[in-house]
Amino acid sequence: MEDSIPPQDQSASETSETQHRFAFLKNRHIQAALLLALLLLVALPLRYAFFLAFPAGDGSTVRIVDFAKGETLAQIAADLERERIVSSARLFVVHARLKGADGRLQAGEYQFSDGMRPTEILRKMVTGEINVRRFAIPEGYSIHQVAELLESQKLFSREGFIKAATDPTLLAELGVEGNSVEGYLFPSTYNVTRKMDEAALIRAMAAQFNKIYGERFVEATRRSGMTRHEVVTLASLIEKEAVVAAERPLISSVFHNRLARGMRLQSDPTAVYGVRAFGGTVTKQDIERHTPYNTYLITALPPGPIGNPSEGAIEAALTPARTGYLYFVAKKDGTHHFSTTLDEHNAAVNTYLKSNRTGAAH
Repeated sequence: MEDSIPPQDQSASETSETQHRFAFLKNRHIQAALLLALLLLVALPLRYAFFLAFPAGDGSTVRIVDFAKGETLAQIAADLERERIVSSARLFVVHARLKGADGRLQAGEYQFSDGMRPTEILRKMVTGEINVRRFAIPEGYSIHQVAELLESQKLFSREGFIKAATDPTLLAELGVEGNSVEGYLFPSTYNVTRKMDEAALIRAMAAQFNKIYGERFVEATRRSGMTRHEVVTLASLIEKEAVVAAERPLISSVFHNRLARGMRLQSDPTAVYGVRAFGGTVTKQDIERHTPYNTYLITALPPGPIGNPSEGAIEAALTPARTGYLYFVAKKDGTHHFSTTLDEHNAAVNTYLKSNRTGAAH
């Protein structure tokens, strides 16, 4: 007689085997899930470390990226990824948040390359290192010289700047007397962004002038009896004449003394204003040229500044040295000889100028 498993026992055995198989598969799934989780735990930090350690490219891709005020971190990161500056917008967001930079990124125009690491990109945006070009106005430069300098540095065209500098609407906005912003562009260094136009740069220069003048010279102007426009005009003459800054108060005293006596100022730079830049000498033709600014032919101050004076020149215009000087003549070293009488002055002219210059001295 053959042995056999009763039907009930066979069913129990099959059930047990199924349970074992299910338990085995379940354990395999759990193990696979655990392995995947472990791999992710290892891979994500490695991916993040790789993201921080290596830039997106070799530096050959350079982009100007402009971030508007109010743009979110996610939007900024997406822009950077789209421009191929970072390899992952998501990881850039993670990095910025880990560094506590979310909400601290400054709007503006930035220049990035794909050779920059994410840490450097983030640092530039937190510190606001926007893409600017630096432009410096030397002391005493006229608007014509400023325009030529801007054009030489490929910032603006000469014609475009002069047009803005003489725009009646802009002059009215700035509260500037006269037919140009001459005298009210403070000599300093300015940041020029790609979105700025000539008018925006002029506004920045005039704002700096107003700031300095308002802080330092308002009360002194009131006490002087001159208007601000007269002070700036006189300061522009002093700036052009004074090669050595220490002589500004002395030159100012000569001009004040001559004005008090109704004498013509006979300032060389005024004879060539609007014609060419003053280079230290004038000709007989310059002196005899009829212009509203030529103080060899007009009495008192010209109608407006002939350049943009420095803070020191404005101070000298308001606080001249106390002297009896009425004349000065340039010496070869850039300083001047000052005289109280015409005879003394003529002797100084013979000594220091002789035949090197055509025209009169102050």
